[in-house]
Amino acid sequence: MFHKIDAKTYASPQIDTAQIAQAKALGIGMIINNRPENESDDQVPGPDIEAAARAAGMGYVAIPVTHAGFSFSQVEAMEQALAAAGDAPVLAYCRSGTRSTLLWALTQAHMGMNPAAIAAAAESAGYDISPIRTQVDMLAARAQTPKA
Repeated sequence: MFHKIDAKTYASPQIDTAQIAQAKALGIGMIINNRPENESDDQVPGPDIEAAARAAGMGYVAIPVTHAGFSFSQVEAMEQALAAAGDAPVLAYCRSGTRSTLLWALTQAHMGMNPAAIAAAAESAGYDISPIRTQVDMLAARAQTPKA
């Protein structure tokens, strides 16, 4: 259920509180919820996931991504969440794991990772970044441009 994107990041479809123990067993130190509240009736509420994560000694942050797309503030929030996790792996989830993976991809590009490597890592986890590849390329190019 947890798809490993890179050495520090997993993406997943919606999790429930019982899966927090699985995440903890993998060494995950931070849960990132990319799903807006009340998106569907079968969704486990974010506060329930947060309570279970914190009870297990894990961090939790909500960075909801709607189907309207991504914003730069979400990229910055994801970058901060990854940094806050330190060396511990993170688990980002949404309905299918796709939005979490796409936000991870945008964040990695913003931090200067090679777009081809981003696409390959996402693909190895079963996700396709082609819907945002132009933005990934743009952010990566911007990260490589020397600041004046």
